[in-house]
Amino acid sequence: MRKNKTVFLAGGLTLISGASFLFFVAAPFGPIVYDRSLFESGAAASGAVASEGEIPPAFVVTHMPTPESVQGIYMTQCVVGTPSLRDNLVTFIRETSLNSVVIDIKDYSGSIAFKTGDPLFAGAELATCGARDMREFIGKLHDDGVYVIGRITVFQDPYYTKIHPEFAVKRASDASAVWKDHKGLAFVDVGARQFWDYIIALSKYSFAIGFDELNFDYIRYPSDGNMKDAYYSHSSGKKKEAALEEFFVHLSHALTSESSASDAAEGAWRPTISADLFGMVTTNTDDLNIGQVLERALPYFDYIDPMVYPSHYPKGFNGYANVNEHSYDIIHFSLGRAQERAIAATTTVLSFVSVPIASTTPQLYQKPAYSASKIRPWLQSFDYPVPYTPAMVEAQIQATRDLGLSSYLFWDPANKYRSLREVLMKGGTTVE
Repeated sequence: MRKNKTVFLAGGLTLISGASFLFFVAAPFGPIVYDRSLFESGAAASGAVASEGEIPPAFVVTHMPTPESVQGIYMTQCVVGTPSLRDNLVTFIRETSLNSVVIDIKDYSGSIAFKTGDPLFAGAELATCGARDMREFIGKLHDDGVYVIGRITVFQDPYYTKIHPEFAVKRASDASAVWKDHKGLAFVDVGARQFWDYIIALSKYSFAIGFDELNFDYIRYPSDGNMKDAYYSHSSGKKKEAALEEFFVHLSHALTSESSASDAAEGAWRPTISADLFGMVTTNTDDLNIGQVLERALPYFDYIDPMVYPSHYPKGFNGYANVNEHSYDIIHFSLGRAQERAIAATTTVLSFVSVPIASTTPQLYQKPAYSASKIRPWLQSFDYPVPYTPAMVEAQIQATRDLGLSSYLFWDPANKYRSLREVLMKGGTTVE
């Protein structure tokens, strides 16, 4: 499989005499500054350490094109930082039809899974778990033909809100206090533009060290907790769906629209970007009170990844008294509706950017028609609220394939994938 290459420490890096920083051009993003210790620690981790006075060996960062069919699993920060655990998952990928992995870059805590050398991220780096050899590990995955997706939890960020409470969602009953959800986790206000640049800087660095795709999760307003007491000082006066679409526009432009003509001529790459949305975004046209509307996300991401976990649908959804008995039906119905909305040339959903007019009356608006394959679901392989059986996992895959979709990602926060392993290892007829 073809790979795009960026050379570190040689063939493209210029060492500035008397300084402790290295500069290289990571097209298409321009000059990026890195701390020398990052590369020295990376060389040590890979066993390639230069003698005193010698230039360290070159490390070639590669990027892989997005497979036509992306079939992957999720890996937490703690697992990627534990070689025995991550190697077990790599073996699972190698021995099955899987070809991709989603690795946490920034998780629900705000912790960043590797060292960057950038003071902007200093306190968040490896705050809980992570891998000091992330760059080298990505390189090994590429050597195995594995497509690497980096997951960035965006607006849920207890670390950032602790350091910058002025950008947090506040309590309406006490504007000086940070609002928290039922789990005690804080959110950044969607309208806090300084935080947008924090996310973009982390995204660019992550792409520069080898992540092929950047996957954005928690791109929404809070969904649980004392919602009546939540106050959004930075997006006050705006509808949630409009404020969130402004972020989508800014993010997409920063990550996909900054390459120059000369960069393109030289074959420079930009990251593939994807968005995780609530499963019911596929069937609802309102914003679910979190700002997420399918048509408002479609223009700005390469893939939309709805989290259509059957267990997360409410009792009575589409007439199903017990949603856990309808794995196939829920996936087929939800993804089918999402496909219809993606390929449609019209919508009743008013886009904040493409149709900047005010209207409260439902009516048809023109929209671009997107490929149905832009929809790439997150499927369930975790036990909740009942043991999730191989048959339930296989039913989700079958429903996805029956809609003509061949890409999907599987979520298990424990990273065990018990039922998925059984399905894929048996080589069933419904799984290629």
